[in-house]
Amino acid sequence: MFKGHPKGLMVLFFTEMWERFGFYTMLALFTLYMKHYFGWDTDKSGQVYGLYLAFVYFTPLIGGYIADKYLGYRKTINIGAAILMVGYALLAVPNPSEMFFYFALIVLVVGNGLFKANISVLVGNLYDNNSPLKDAAYNIFYMGINIGAFLAPLAASFLRNKAPIYIKNWFGINVNGFNLAFGAAAIGMLLSLVIFNVYKEFYLDSDRVKHEEASLNGKEISPEQEKERIFALLVIFFIVIFFWMAFHQNGFALTLFADESVKRSITIFGYTLTIPPELYQVFNPLFILILTPVVVGFFGYLARKGKEPSTPAKIGIGMLLTGFAFLIMVAASLAGGDLNNNSVSPMWLISTYMVVTFGELCLSPMGLSFVSKVAPPRIKGLMMGGWFVATAIGNYLAGFVGRYYHKWPHSKFFLLLSVLAFVSFGLVMLSLKKLNHATREEID
Repeated sequence: MFKGHPKGLMVLFFTEMWERFGFYTMLALFTLYMKHYFGWDTDKSGQVYGLYLAFVYFTPLIGGYIADKYLGYRKTINIGAAILMVGYALLAVPNPSEMFFYFALIVLVVGNGLFKANISVLVGNLYDNNSPLKDAAYNIFYMGINIGAFLAPLAASFLRNKAPIYIKNWFGINVNGFNLAFGAAAIGMLLSLVIFNVYKEFYLDSDRVKHEEASLNGKEISPEQEKERIFALLVIFFIVIFFWMAFHQNGFALTLFADESVKRSITIFGYTLTIPPELYQVFNPLFILILTPVVVGFFGYLARKGKEPSTPAKIGIGMLLTGFAFLIMVAASLAGGDLNNNSVSPMWLISTYMVVTFGELCLSPMGLSFVSKVAPPRIKGLMMGGWFVATAIGNYLAGFVGRYYHKWPHSKFFLLLSVLAFVSFGLVMLSLKKLNHATREEID
């Protein structure tokens, strides 16, 4: 998989993999922790969930600026990783007050802001801007993200539900499964930090505080061309807000649907499997790992035929598929999910995760590559932060809209998400010509 790529890609792959393990271990239990430990209702937990995710993805804008102007990418990432480790360790403290819980979330927000955008910039900086390997590099990097995301719900479910029983039986000690899972997230961040520093010589050349010249493909970028590229980025940022608003219902509405509407078990080939609600979050990264070769192979086939869609067109396809994914949830709700009596087949929810994953593969890794290619070099960290700001707004809206999950029939709630995704697809198609012009490889 890494053949032909710089060794630094492997270092960044595993650094990001363990960081995402920590993030998604915490996220898998976040809503359930607020519900079962603090006893918060959907309205309050939705607000906290949305605000946390909004700030987690907004602060990379600041972290990117700090790296561009002052510290460089490696130092900024190191500081962010250390702060993240402390934040997860704080969540692992037993019996926290609400204020202590909020403080731990603030620490996580700061650490993530310094870490997240800058490691994505480092990946792009390993390659020349016109390198044919850059898109593939981001696909590989995205697989690292999702290996961590795949392992996280498995670890979270085991540590929450099984590990306390084993510890009680073996050692006679009562422990809280939530705290064990948050402690595992802190260990994941420690591994991320160690890998990033032990093998730093493989990516040091890509750690540039400033780019000496604002050029692309060996030619100078005029102010007009820079404005055109920034405008194209802003258009894409606006459109993907609605993807993240829908996608991040995986930790809120889709988790609540799994907890309240889906049957607790499924029979496959005569075997009955029990699926805890938090474990459904494993399907998205699992499908990422399975479907990435399919999507990459399909677009490679189209490229050989001269019919591969442009990067903005792929983002539009991702929005279209997201709309269809949430239409499945509309059908699931009408088939019994609206009743909240755990009567719906798990296959409805699993099917939704599969379709939305196809959409994600057309949108998210291509978005990272798009920013790396199009962003003016002097503000690359800032613009990568802008991608995460779009994610932040979508995440806040995920929680804001999530407050209506129990106020409306679930079918109506999921229909809203589907319609917004289809509208976003339409916006991409309407602006596709201008977006393609801004992302042309050669500068006139």
